[in-house]
Amino acid sequence: MKRLPIPEDVTGDEIDKDVRQELQSLPKTLAEDVARNLVMVARLIDEDPEGAYAYSKVALRLASRVAAVREAAGFAAYANQKYSEALAEFRAARRMTGHVELWPVMADCERGLGRPEKALDMAGAPEVHKLDKAGQVEMRLVAAGARRDMGQLDAAIVTLQSPELASNSVQPWTARLRYAYADALLAAGRESEAREWFAKAVESDKDGSTDASDRLAELDGVEFVDALDEEADEVVERKYEGVGDSDEPQDEVTPEAAPEPLTESQDDEDDEKTVGSPEADSKGEQV
Repeated sequence: MKRLPIPEDVTGDEIDKDVRQELQSLPKTLAEDVARNLVMVARLIDEDPEGAYAYSKVALRLASRVAAVREAAGFAAYANQKYSEALAEFRAARRMTGHVELWPVMADCERGLGRPEKALDMAGAPEVHKLDKAGQVEMRLVAAGARRDMGQLDAAIVTLQSPELASNSVQPWTARLRYAYADALLAAGRESEAREWFAKAVESDKDGSTDASDRLAELDGVEFVDALDEEADEVVERKYEGVGDSDEPQDEVTPEAAPEPLTESQDDEDDEKTVGSPEADSKGEQV
């Protein structure tokens, strides 16, 4: 089996304790190998999803009967928009554990596969009532997205209206919920309301998980200019200022017109005149 390089600082101890406990069913050396590959999946999934996917496939070949491995493989496939594969892995992990935490992301995979109606069916399933608050909010976001996929903007807006949206309490999912609501309002042509909710999303987005600040600036007509590019343009303009303004030909220095090189005796005379002169002393003080 082809293995991928793993940095020496990755020991496998970085994984969650629950996952570590799952891996205890494997021989020690194999468990450590799988753990290190799972750490690489977690490290790369945001910045390098293709790399994360490659490590997840290694872990999957090593321990396909471990639910945590199937789940990691599902998220890596999901990050690469391989929705059919992701859905299969999530279903496998759910069969192994019986847990419902993956229900919202499974529904979003249905959306990715072009089946928003199926995602809405899942949003109304009994499993949703077993989700914690964060999971229920996530399910609401998926359902609203499915409504928008079907062209039902007003229904999407209504779907997002909830006590969690109106709450002044800031939770990890607050910024994303407000952002989705603002984006739906804007899509429906309700610009002033959209601006209000983009502003609220900015207030709650402490870790920059959304681009709400950019969307708000866009609504306010603020245009961002790259200062470095602007300075570079000014330098180029100054450098070429006046070039090509005159139609007169430029004087060329021909070999006959060029000054003759100094002889060694003339060079020595100039050095003697220069050393100790006021001009030379002045330059020396400045250095």
